[in-house]
Amino acid sequence: MLFALLFFLIAAHALMDYSLQNDSMAVCKCPKSTSPLAAAVPWYYWLTSHALLHGAAVGVIFRWMGFDWTAVAAVALAETVIHWFVDYGKCEKWYSLHVDQALHVVCKIAWWALVAAKALEPGVPLF
Repeated sequence: MLFALLFFLIAAHALMDYSLQNDSMAVCKCPKSTSPLAAAVPWYYWLTSHALLHGAAVGVIFRWMGFDWTAVAAVALAETVIHWFVDYGKCEKWYSLHVDQALHVVCKIAWWALVAAKALEPGVPLF
């Protein structure tokens, strides 16, 4: 189960960041976007929606693996918040796309490590 969890977390990240992120979201989620669409919909709506989708994907995987809803909610919320800030940093050009992607993978490894260390266990409430 451990390796399956890590595989699906990373695969979901690839799916959400590449296959399912359209051009509008990729461009408009950055505060300095000059896209006409960004003028109609604020950048933080785009970025927050993108981060929420990542959090939801992590939550779905954890629930599918049998984790209690409290653990699912905690990990999904943490993923959402961290993904938002990591992407914001990339948009602000504080670091490259490569660093951005590495930070996202490190997050997936962190969620996996919580399970490997038995800090989170399937079927056991977090609170």
